[in-house]
Amino acid sequence: MLNNVDHADLRVAQGYGAAYGDAVNVTRVFPNEFEAVAREYPILFKQTPDGKIDPVALLGLDRDENLFLVGDEWRARYVPMAHRRGPFSINLPGPDAPDPRDAKINVDLDHARITKAGEPVFLPHGGSTPYLDGASNTLSALYDGIRLVDPMIGAWVDAGLLDGVAIDVTVGDGRRYDIDQFLAVSRDKLAALSGDTLQSLHQKGWLTLAILAATSISNIDLLVRLKNTREGWA
Repeated sequence: MLNNVDHADLRVAQGYGAAYGDAVNVTRVFPNEFEAVAREYPILFKQTPDGKIDPVALLGLDRDENLFLVGDEWRARYVPMAHRRGPFSINLPGPDAPDPRDAKINVDLDHARITKAGEPVFLPHGGSTPYLDGASNTLSALYDGIRLVDPMIGAWVDAGLLDGVAIDVTVGDGRRYDIDQFLAVSRDKLAALSGDTLQSLHQKGWLTLAILAATSISNIDLLVRLKNTREGWA
């Protein structure tokens, strides 16, 4: 557990890169960041073998390809929270202590970002640095987002909004990509909503999030442009 005694001299490297787990073509995202995510990335949904459905952002077309990662920079207006938490994770409180203020921060001392030349985590007198404050805010938002996923997905499943998706794209050298292992919010089913279902989704905030997810699919075109530029096909 992170503390200013055992970890007084802890430093964390900044930037992004494969060494930090950023070279991925799919990453988890959370409902409370959908508005920002939808401006940059397609939001899709991955179903696990046990039936759980998680929202994800598509970052690239090939495995381990993040088209927004250039050197140590993530070139986008928004970086998903999962890639901004650094070597820290949140120790979620149990059901008897649901207040996020009861959560504690854990640090992975074996994480590639732990370095002697990075950003300090604590001030000399023991207070938290702006970097740690930022990481703490990200972890708090992650905690909130995690708690939203299941009720949101449950409401969408009940409303029949999620469908299997088949997206075919062709890049500059003629290669075709079939993106068909995900679910997506159906625009047609969104448009067909009415009555109590529509009202309930709207009142709970799930309708706005569904619209954001559905419209974000057009960001596939951005991925194709980035792919063509990276490979010199533009």
